Amino acid sequence: QLQASGGGLVQAGGSLRLSCAASGSIFRKNSVGWYRQAPGKERELVAAITLSGSTNYADSVKGRATISRDIAKNTVYLQMNSLKPEDTAVYYCNADPRWRTVLAGVFGSWGQGTLVTVSS
Repeated sequence: QLQASGGGLVQAGGSLRLSCAASGSIFRKNSVGWYRQAPGKERELVAAITLSGSTNYADSVKGRATISRDIAKNTVYLQMNSLKPEDTAVYYCNADPRWRTVLAGVFGSWGQGTLVTVSS
């Protein structure tokens, strides 16, 4: 139901905007999180947004990432600036009505992510 896109190869210092598209009006009822999984590492929360628009960011991306949503387009975005090689990962999005679940990143299933590769 959620499709992440917008990844690619970018040089360090560059920017990307990732999109998370929903097939229905999921974002009217759920908080949404962006997550990433680097090779050999566990999946981690990058950023999350509540129904009311409050946000939460991982320390590693604070000041460099912005999560936003367009309810009319059923899309949530993750703008990443000043990208670093350590941002290289597969990025996923997921949603749940429970904020605690979104922060914990514990979901029964995951959609196909989008690969971000940052070259040095």
